[in-house]
This record gives sequence, structure tokens and C-alpha cells, in this order.
Amino acid sequence: MYKLVKPVFFSLDPERAHHTVTGGLRTFTKIWGAKSFLKSIYSVNDSRLEREVFGLKFKNPVGLAAGFDKNAEYIEEMANFGFGFIEIGTVTPRPQPGNDAPRMFRLVEDEALINRMGFNNQGADVAAGRLKYLKNTEGVIIGGNIGKNKVTPNEQAVNDYIYCFNALYDYVDYFVVNVSSPNTPGLRDLQEKEPLMHILNTLQERNYAKPQSKPILLKIAPDLTDSQLDDIIEIVMTTKIAGVIATNTTISREGLRSDPALVKETGGVSGKPLTKRSTEVIRYLSEKSNRAFSIIGVGGIHSAADALEKLDAGASLVQVYTGFIYEGPGLIGDICKGILKRS
Repeated sequence: MYKLVKPVFFSLDPERAHHTVTGGLRTFTKIWGAKSFLKSIYSVNDSRLEREVFGLKFKNPVGLAAGFDKNAEYIEEMANFGFGFIEIGTVTPRPQPGNDAPRMFRLVEDEALINRMGFNNQGADVAAGRLKYLKNTEGVIIGGNIGKNKVTPNEQAVNDYIYCFNALYDYVDYFVVNVSSPNTPGLRDLQEKEPLMHILNTLQERNYAKPQSKPILLKIAPDLTDSQLDDIIEIVMTTKIAGVIATNTTISREGLRSDPALVKETGGVSGKPLTKRSTEVIRYLSEKSNRAFSIIGVGGIHSAADALEKLDAGASLVQVYTGFIYEGPGLIGDICKGILKRS
């Protein structure tokens, strides 16, 4: 089905296509029987797919990565495709428009995207308001990906993360600290050891003060050196956060074959060019830490084989975004079936 409509979507500007698809999906699922129809086609339900990771029970290990549903607008609709978990955001304390359009580009020859969205979102309070009234999530775990506003100096960044943590705490199952997007000036500087320790330790203090603490994960860039990854391992172990999401988009342009005019656009690259590197990062973190913490693998997953490779490398769960756009919603079921064949 998706192969028939994909050329239509790909004829549109990527951001416009996104809004067309999500808006159309919302309208479609209001039709009687539409939700059951989507579930019957895409969902794979089998107890062998269940995973317990950082204290949460996932009905399957395939999630939707942050960036697709920035404002918690489409969780109920996306749940019909069989995801085990959905991550909203990145959410910032105050609403912000993000970078100027155009800010997303398809590299079709590379089965990739370049985006420089810039944390465009309606703010943490709006997202929390929507999450509060969620009804039909089909047992899907919800994650909250949090970041800082562009205008917030790095020295005050911790306050932005605290604000988002407090706003979303009652409505999400886990948190992700995003310091690895290349599209907010200076944000990646927060991956350095001292500022990152400060942010994570401060959040953990707030977390432990709650009646029930929630898993906090760190999303990292694929462009970190081995030495920096060693620091990440030490930071995770010291702060006792639940784990790592590996990886965000890359600033590398190595090996890209698409139109040079597109390739030179600034922003982070996602999709197939990231497949190998994200798996390398997962394997390095897993082996060097002796599997001491959980890893969610994301980056270049376009098939069941790609997902299994990341799970074999040490990931406990996987997420898709660009692969979902290129391959369609059938990708979730394909991954689940691939996992079942191995069980």
C-alpha cells in the first residue's frame, strides 16, 4: 500500500509531506473501523516480543524515534502501526519556531534525510497538556525527549532540562536528555564531561526526590571519538542514569552520492548513511561497559536485518524514523517478524 502513495508524498517538500501524512492519518482514523483496519495490517502481537528494559515492560522492542511527533499530537494515531514505544519531542521549556524553512531535505540516492529543524516545538506545557488526556495508546510506552531553548546560554541549560522534566514527569514513562542535536548552536558542547555530569546529576537529584523515579537516558551523537565514548560510559555509570540512545544524526557527509547541492545543506544526516556508524557506537558502548546499562539503537534502520544487527551489537530496543519514511509503516511489523524468526 505504501509503495503506491510514496511517490506522491516524495513529490512534496519533506516538511509539507509530513504534515500532509499526519493530518491525513488523523482524519482517516476517525472513520469507524479504521483503527482496527490499521492494526490488522501492521501490528504483530506475540508475547515473545515483550521486553523488560530499565524497569519498564515494552510489548515489543520497536519504537518511533523523537522528531516525528514533536508536540505529542499523534501518539494515538501512530500506536495503530504496532510500535512498542513512542518518543515525543524534542521538547523545550518555551515554544520556539525552529530554524527557517526549508530545513529538511531528502537525499533519495542515499535513502537519507538532512534536517536542521532546530527544536521547533510548542513548548513543554503544551505537550504535557496533550499527554494528560491521552486515551488509546494500546499499551505503548511513552518517552519524553527534552532539550534547551536556543536562546538559553549553555551555563543555564540545566534549568531548561529541569523545567521540561517537571512539566512532563506525570505523563511520560521515561526521559531522554538531548544534548546531541547539531541544529541548536553550541548544544553539542554540553556532551563534554563537566557540563553533562552537572545536567544529569541535577536531574537525578530531582528524580530521586519524586515518589517514584523514572528512567533517564542520554541521547548521544555518532560523531564522538572513542575517548569521548569512554567518558560517556563513565558518566552513565557515575550518574546511574538508565542508559543511552545511540545515535542522533551525523554531521559527516562521507560517502554521500546525492546531488552535491543537497549534500552541502547544513544539518544532521539520518538514514542509511548512519547504519554502520550507529551500530559501531552501540557495540563499543556495550562491550566497553560490559553491558552495564541499556542501549536503544537508532540510526539507519531500514529493514529487519538492520534492526537485528543493532540488537546483536548490544541494543535492548530499537527506534526508527527515516527508515519509517522510506520503507513505510510495514517496517515495524517486518522487524517484529524478524525477531520472532530468531526466537
